[in-house]
Amino acid sequence: MLFGKKTIVAIGAALAAGSLAGCAMGGEGKEDNVKSTLKVMYYNEQSFYQQYGMLFSALYPEVEVEVVSTQDVNYEEGKDMQKAMEDFIAERKPDVLMLSADEYSRMAEEGKLQNLEAYIKKDKFDLEGIAPGILEYIKQQSGGVLYGLAPTFYSQALYYNKDLFAKHGVEFPEDRMSWEKVLQLAARFPTTGDKENRVYGLKAGYQTNLYYFGNSIGASLGLTYIHPSSRKLMINSDSWKSVYEMAHKAMESGTLYMENMDGSFTSNSYDDFLLRDPFISGKVAMAIDGNYLMDQIKQKNESSTAKDKGVQNWDVVTVPVNPQNPEESTGMSIGQIFAISANSANMDAAWNFISYVNGDEFARVTSKLQNGGFPARTKYLSADGIHAEAFYSLKPMSNNMYKDFDKLPQQFFVKFDGLAQQEFQSITDGKQSVSEALDSLQAKGQQLLDDEARNEGKSGDASDGAGASGETGASTESAIVEEGETEAVAVPVQ
Repeated sequence: MLFGKKTIVAIGAALAAGSLAGCAMGGEGKEDNVKSTLKVMYYNEQSFYQQYGMLFSALYPEVEVEVVSTQDVNYEEGKDMQKAMEDFIAERKPDVLMLSADEYSRMAEEGKLQNLEAYIKKDKFDLEGIAPGILEYIKQQSGGVLYGLAPTFYSQALYYNKDLFAKHGVEFPEDRMSWEKVLQLAARFPTTGDKENRVYGLKAGYQTNLYYFGNSIGASLGLTYIHPSSRKLMINSDSWKSVYEMAHKAMESGTLYMENMDGSFTSNSYDDFLLRDPFISGKVAMAIDGNYLMDQIKQKNESSTAKDKGVQNWDVVTVPVNPQNPEESTGMSIGQIFAISANSANMDAAWNFISYVNGDEFARVTSKLQNGGFPARTKYLSADGIHAEAFYSLKPMSNNMYKDFDKLPQQFFVKFDGLAQQEFQSITDGKQSVSEALDSLQAKGQQLLDDEARNEGKSGDASDGAGASGETGASTESAIVEEGETEAVAVPVQ
């Protein structure tokens, strides 16, 4: 991939910063000028150097970076993916590990990561500028101790068109609203008129059917439809029924903008492409989206031909939250946590890398690059006068929906999705109620799960109680509570 003009400017700034910083940023390695090799686990060499390596190498020329590409992990079909990653790390011995939140949590618990707090104290590394929710979430994954840091995060917010709200006499949205409140606001906008010219209350991401829309609501409430260790399906719980009934009512009301409404689209200009978005064009009162929508609104406003079209006055608040846990959001996530292997032979250089890419200078230099995420150091989060705190005032929420799903048969998910689509289509077609469809899906899904487990030779687990289906048509919430697995307990929708 070629580097753009902004990247070249960023590299130049980094080189200038490096000449000023000198040994202060270089650690002990710069004093003896001895070339050392730092092994960094990342997706591949090209993406590493584009994202981090060029800037780091400019400041640390004495460090030879060897990228340990995760594309080389031997993921064989039918084998444990977690074990494959563990074997890969043990064989290649990277110093710096790029980890998902689940990998980070597991490796921290197993004592495979280096505690960073001594380094942070020694170097007086500034944690104050990092979004508090990011640090809190990382610590939460590792028993209250920092074993890693994340330079960027991804986040969504609820965008709203102030002019449309004022025109229709609807009060502005607020931070930490429930899904119920958001849908009530959306329902206050008119549903009359043809689809090309009418106003819609809400564009809720890119969910185009009842099953996926309901799942997105359920995930924000901490729900899961399966308990992996016991292999119990729980899609017909009272909480899931409430979620899907709320989603179905919203979709039936006509207040939601569905992504597939406009069909195919041919753009004659970039302005046309931007104005195709229903929020940008002023067709939608509220939209749940990420930071790229903010970037596209800015591009529209900078266009001499499009700036007076579409949305003019807008702002953001936090995405809908669980009223029982209003400080967490499924719309906020961390894609990369950098940590040091406890077995690293080059810990000082590894810390230099982690402290630099998580530091103030790196955030400043790269903040103007549009890489799809936000800098964890929030003072470099460009927001043009809007309520930017909506993107980082919460903390990421562990998504229970897919927790420990690697313990389940690999073919189950694709087949279950097909079953779910059939049952939910019957709701949309008016052939079944939500309750009837979920009871049917519960029975069929549990049978499917049991069959897939046997097909993978795991019937022995079932004889120990892990695969017993019980009464497949009944709600399984009580069984989950008895096992003490609080992460699987459904939260009722009010």
